[in-house]
Amino acid sequence: MAPKILCVAEKPSIAKSVAQHLSGGHVQTRNVPGNQYVKNYEFDYAFGRPWGNCSVTMTSVLGHLTGTDFPVEYKYWQVSTCQHLFDAPVITSVDKDKEPIARNITQQARFSKALFIWTDCDREGEHIGSEVRKAALEGNPRLDVKRAVFSNTERGHVLQAAQRPVALDDKQVNAVAARIELDLRLGAIFTRFQSLTFRTLGGDSFNDRIISYGSCQFPTLGFVVDRYFRVKNFVPEQFWSIKVMHRREDINVAFLWRRHRLFDRMSVVLLFERCIAARLAKVTKLQKKPTSKWRPLPLTTVELQKLGSRFLRMDSQRVMKIAESLYNKGWISYPRTETDQFDRGMDLRAIVEKQTQDNAWGPYARELLNGAFREPRGGRNNDQAHPPIHPVNYVAPDSLEGDDRRVYEFVVRRFLACCSDDAKGESTTVEIEYGVESFLASGLLVLQKNYLLVYPYDKWESSQQLPRFTVGETFEPTEANITDGETSAPGYLTEPELISLMDANGIGTDATMAEHIAKIKERDLETSLGKPFLRKEMEIKMREICAGTKSRNDFVQETLEQYRHVFIRTQQQVELLKAACRKQSDTVLLLQVSTDNPAGSARVIRALSDDTRSKGAGQWCAEQRSWAL
Repeated sequence: MAPKILCVAEKPSIAKSVAQHLSGGHVQTRNVPGNQYVKNYEFDYAFGRPWGNCSVTMTSVLGHLTGTDFPVEYKYWQVSTCQHLFDAPVITSVDKDKEPIARNITQQARFSKALFIWTDCDREGEHIGSEVRKAALEGNPRLDVKRAVFSNTERGHVLQAAQRPVALDDKQVNAVAARIELDLRLGAIFTRFQSLTFRTLGGDSFNDRIISYGSCQFPTLGFVVDRYFRVKNFVPEQFWSIKVMHRREDINVAFLWRRHRLFDRMSVVLLFERCIAARLAKVTKLQKKPTSKWRPLPLTTVELQKLGSRFLRMDSQRVMKIAESLYNKGWISYPRTETDQFDRGMDLRAIVEKQTQDNAWGPYARELLNGAFREPRGGRNNDQAHPPIHPVNYVAPDSLEGDDRRVYEFVVRRFLACCSDDAKGESTTVEIEYGVESFLASGLLVLQKNYLLVYPYDKWESSQQLPRFTVGETFEPTEANITDGETSAPGYLTEPELISLMDANGIGTDATMAEHIAKIKERDLETSLGKPFLRKEMEIKMREICAGTKSRNDFVQETLEQYRHVFIRTQQQVELLKAACRKQSDTVLLLQVSTDNPAGSARVIRALSDDTRSKGAGQWCAEQRSWAL
């Protein structure tokens, strides 16, 4: 009798796709009692040694099987007990709605020789794999546990993953387990404290505006609030500059002042008078040199979210949902990756070849195969789990719906651009000395567009060509003037800018940034808590756990101690916050618990009046794709 192998994927769509590839289409489907979405797929497959020909049951979970909570005695909300949650025990158990799924895994494992885990190859997927392992070992403690390493559901890739399983990475499991515990403790502590402290101060309307604490969402919102105050408090400052223009060969050449601008009018007038007194300008430098616009780096999750928002006019959460759907259908690779370099062993030309049949970019793909192909540039990041996002199979754009088609087209065009040559051009710079001041003029001639032919999201156009100048020649400028202007306030924060700030400060992961942004859009943006620095430190320490240089327990205890100081400091200043609430009974407070210093101070940073709120305060401006409080 052939040995039995149990395979478990992270979601039903992946289980179905993998089962189809491994079985060659010869599969029997059975329902799972208690859950209408999860199926058991039964088929035969020849794994490598030591298993050989096996009878396989392929099933799935629906994300995490388990949840973490406090024992029932800690369920009651009291201000005096909030601090106890720093040290309270936590319980991890199978969520009630996931019990049929866990029971199915346990039952299928009883007569299996090995468990193959097919969860996503990232930290979260590794932790879900550990939950699957636990459920399976309850049915069969002698089970041999392996995990398949894969980044897309293309048939050849799946078959290769089935033949090369590896061990589950418990260091990544511990990192996620630590993050789950900290999110539970910190979320419960600060949510209970602020709710119990302020709910009696502002009536029902005020209570409705109190929101729960999130260690990622609140720092994310802090970026929005900080930019809002930069815009609101901005004071314009007047400046002056000198503009020189010379007309030659029917071309008006604008020379830019090397000083750019000064904020003292009298100084500019004096310098301008020296220019006029000199009358003649002298060409001191003429430089022509080849220049390039580099082709883009391979696509990461963060870049997909930023560029999807900027070029496709979708919010990051929408972009990621579509990318996840395209991945599940086998059209693109796994869309959650930090890697911006392709492995040298990947057959990129074979991927390009699949795109030659398209009417829009197919001719360009054929040109790449006919000699224009270039090895992609390599970035600095490699998560050692997934390659950059790229197309896996060709699908006719007409077969996809509107937004799905646009995201797929972007991924394809980005990949083809990566495999192209840089755009080539020639830049010309002329520098003149007018009086005692220096001025510059520059021009660009694009000679070869190369990757720009397939990647319309980048712009690089030829400027007006400069007429002929000779080093040492003198001429009297056609026009010279003093111009003035005012400095302008920064714009409200856009979604691509917010994603960049989150990425730079370690707020969330490439997999969760879009969710955090969506959450603060859904919430009332008039309450803010937190600075990013502690959360950034948490992310760094999680990476140390994954690298094996820090233990889970050390990480949890260090982080809790830091937040304990913040909580104590907040308690000490709570009367200040209460007094501000009572005084401003017709306002909503922006509460900020600052964690950018070891003490962690709490303070009221802003009180917004009802009049301000009625004018659209705290709204995500869809048309401008920015936040305005």
